[in-house]
Amino acid sequence: MSGAFAPRKRFWTDVTVTPTGQGFQILLDAKPVHTPSKATLVLPTAGLAQAVADEWQAQNDKIHPEAMPLTRAANSAIDKVTPNHATVARMLADYGGTDLLCYRATEPAALIARQSELWDPWLDWMSAQSSGRLITGAGVMHITQSRAVLDDMRRQVSALNAWRLTALHDLVVLSGSLVLAFAVARGALAAPVAWDLSRLDELWQQEFWGLDAEAEVAAREKQDAFVSAAHMWKLLEDSA
Repeated sequence: MSGAFAPRKRFWTDVTVTPTGQGFQILLDAKPVHTPSKATLVLPTAGLAQAVADEWQAQNDKIHPEAMPLTRAANSAIDKVTPNHATVARMLADYGGTDLLCYRATEPAALIARQSELWDPWLDWMSAQSSGRLITGAGVMHITQSRAVLDDMRRQVSALNAWRLTALHDLVVLSGSLVLAFAVARGALAAPVAWDLSRLDELWQQEFWGLDAEAEVAAREKQDAFVSAAHMWKLLEDSA
């Protein structure tokens, strides 16, 4: 139930980052931070560790987890993704078979043209990154994609370590597109631009019907999470 638990009070003074044999540890008053599953929070790169430490340092009198997206992602990488790597990789790779960019409007003609103009270049880009091009179709009926293309995309996802897989998760799930997620992760597309591409149909509707304030608040929250995932990926650049 919302509001059932009051935020915990800040209980530390100093936040530091210290290297260990496994990576970089966050210390609160010289004591290590632990994940919800009681594992020691160890980050794989100095950049990510410092960003997580900054989130802890930015907490004032009370701890607000919603203001700590990188910490939450790090917890997920350790507690959830690492022990379930194959399952998470398979789930994300499956988005290649239902990628948002492949399902096109049936009308109006102007929207169809806009989808082709803005989405086709990224399907072309992905085809250069894999063994072929994903097929597009009009409407919502399932499109049977090339098994070779899907297997290639699956191999690319499965090759990622748990940390990168965690970052990729939000890029894929929030956008509905494995193609856009890869484009952001590989530096071909800026996260805010990719987010707008994933909302092309919604933005089209807004041009005619105006903004839905409640829907826009929810969309901004998702956009923030999407951009945070892209930032996490960037901070992992010196990690395998």
